[in-house]
Amino acid sequence: MDTIDFIFDFRSPYSYLAHSQLGTLAARVRHRPIAVLELMKQVNNTPTTVTCPAKRAYAGKDLARWAVRYGVPFGPMDMARMDGDFLLRLALAAGEVNLADDLIGVLFKAVWGRQGDASVEGAPSLLAGAGLPATELIAAANAGSTARALADATAEAAALGVFGAPTFRVGEDLYFGNDRLDFVREALASRREAA
Repeated sequence: MDTIDFIFDFRSPYSYLAHSQLGTLAARVRHRPIAVLELMKQVNNTPTTVTCPAKRAYAGKDLARWAVRYGVPFGPMDMARMDGDFLLRLALAAGEVNLADDLIGVLFKAVWGRQGDASVEGAPSLLAGAGLPATELIAAANAGSTARALADATAEAAALGVFGAPTFRVGEDLYFGNDRLDFVREALASRREAA
């Protein structure tokens, strides 16, 4: 079975939507958290839903449409209470102990599906309630080495040509956006046929 990279940031609602569909792909998924705003600075990209009011208004409606299509809840947490880098560091820490799949789903649902509190204050209860070792994961997330690992992962993604989240990597090819999942499926099918 092929392995694909899922390059994401919890701050990206389209990453949440794409994550909800990973189980429909015939592939093992390697989660690659990145700090998308820092990545965008590195590659000279602009978060246009932040800078363009018309696009921001459209995106709100578009996100709701995709959530209905996928049958997933959609309602963002209070973004003023969100520490995106902390959540990304938690994902990296969980990956070190083979808990990334479980933790990332819990965090995405809390951030974008109103299923728990993903703030720094709420994280211990959220993780413990999901059966995850909250104390250990939070300690690892707060380690300087994990902050460096996040910076390195972000720089590595930029070097690969990633310019936003979510991005999928199949072999050497990149597919940007929740709406590129059909292309990801086709690429995986082509690789199986060629094997």
